[in-house]
Amino acid sequence: MVSIRVLIAEDHGVVREAITALLDRYPDIDVVGGADDGRKAVELSARLRPDVILMDVAMPGLNGVDATAQIRRLQPTVKVLMLSGYGDEERVVEAMQAGASGYIIKRSDSDELLIAIKSVYRGNTYFSSELAVDGGGKALMTRARGGGPSESLTPREREVLQLVAEGYSSQQIADRLVISLKTVEVHRSNIMSKIKAKNRTDVVRYALRAGIVELEPPARADAAPA
Repeated sequence: MVSIRVLIAEDHGVVREAITALLDRYPDIDVVGGADDGRKAVELSARLRPDVILMDVAMPGLNGVDATAQIRRLQPTVKVLMLSGYGDEERVVEAMQAGASGYIIKRSDSDELLIAIKSVYRGNTYFSSELAVDGGGKALMTRARGGGPSESLTPREREVLQLVAEGYSSQQIADRLVISLKTVEVHRSNIMSKIKAKNRTDVVRYALRAGIVELEPPARADAAPA
C-alpha cells in the first residue's frame, strides 16, 4: 500500500497533535512532520517532500496563504489543503489564488478530512461541505484565476507587512528575514504607499481586511512599536 505523506502546518500544538493522532489511525496516511508557523512549513516541505500539506490559514510570522504561494513556487507538485475556522469566500479565493488545491473547515469530521486529503492527492479540488459551493466550486475557481492574493504587493512585501502588523520593529524584521535594515525600510515605504497607510494602525487594518493576520495579533514580549 502506498502511503500519502502528509505535513501538518498548524500553530496550535494541541490541535496539531490531535490531527496527527487522528491521521495516524489510517494505514494509508503517513504524517511526516509538523510546523508551527508558515516559514517552518516552507522549510520542512523542501526537506521532507510531503505529498499533501494541511495548512492552517492563520499563523504567525508567515500566514498559510503566503506560505502556500512560496511552497507552490518551489515545489509545484505538492498539494496544499487549507485548514481554517473561517469559510468566507474572500479567504477561500485568496487561498486558491496562492495555489491551494482545497479548503476545509476545522469543524469538519475526520471522515471528511480523510476524503479531502485523498482528493487533493489525486489532483482534484476539494471544498469543505460547510462551504456549500455550487458546481464543484467553479465560481470560486473562476474568481481565483483573476489574480494573486493582495495583488499589488509582492510576496516579500506581504511578509514584511504581516510582521509589521504583528508588532515587530524594522530591525527585528531584518533579523528574522535575514535582509538589511535598509531593505526593510524600503519595503515598508513601498507598502505604506501601495496600501495608502499613514501609520501602523492603518497597516493592521489592511492586514486584517486582506486576511494576512487574524483579529488582533497576539502580544509579544520582544515586539516593539513601529
